[in-house]
Amino acid sequence: MNISEVCLITFSPTGTSRKIGEAIVEGTGVSSVNVVDLTTVAAADRMEVAPQTLTVITVPVYAGHVAPLAIDRMQRLRSAGSPAVLVVVYGNRAYEKALVELEAVMKAHGFRIIAGATFVGEHSYSNADFPIAAGRPDEADLAFARDFGSKIRTKISETKGQWPTVVDFARIARPHQPLMPLLRFVYKVIMLRYSGSPLPLTPEVDVERCSHCGHCAALCPAGAIERGNESRTDRDKCIKCCACVKGCPSRARVYDTPFGALLSKYFSKRKEPRVIL
Repeated sequence: MNISEVCLITFSPTGTSRKIGEAIVEGTGVSSVNVVDLTTVAAADRMEVAPQTLTVITVPVYAGHVAPLAIDRMQRLRSAGSPAVLVVVYGNRAYEKALVELEAVMKAHGFRIIAGATFVGEHSYSNADFPIAAGRPDEADLAFARDFGSKIRTKISETKGQWPTVVDFARIARPHQPLMPLLRFVYKVIMLRYSGSPLPLTPEVDVERCSHCGHCAALCPAGAIERGNESRTDRDKCIKCCACVKGCPSRARVYDTPFGALLSKYFSKRKEPRVIL
């Protein structure tokens, strides 16, 4: 099978999923690339991907699931057999069934799943006090992604006119997770949920720091922040991606959740990418 074009489809509020997707595409060596960034595309217009186009889809994992807003925006995608590579990016805790969820959606829309991967990106809740996979994907991750892209190109080229074989995500290697930190984390989460302590529903804003530059409103994929009224975040729309927190040039926004401290404490051991071809 000959692939002359790659379509990178990504949902990436803080940029980690897109970086990984771009590295994978670079590794394929295909020069004709179409990027569809669903982070900023709210329209639901139908999009057809040609069967001879390799499709690379990268999305973040929130609480063990594909970001719901990403799933919603992917409803516009259709294909009659485009070979697809599915990638989920999680914050060093666990991706749980996110990869299988993404597979179900893409198969239902006509894509042929020929490869998959799980990568680690800096957690949305990561900050200077409680780092969680800070700085990832790093250069080692991106080099791994480029190598993965090269292997995908090899798999396709070796099919000699046939469709590349599909993969079984049940066979993908899971990253090692030490048991005791996991059990302590689960216990702390249960105690926290039953404590009755209020949890922040949206990022908080330091009105003295906020310059009303509108950058947070531009970054928000859910439209939860209105330009000119940046001190307010619509709790019904906010997806807690923290793009506004990480992207604020004045550092006027903070999402002070106790889950950040727990994740930083119990999931500090580095997890590595995993792929299946």
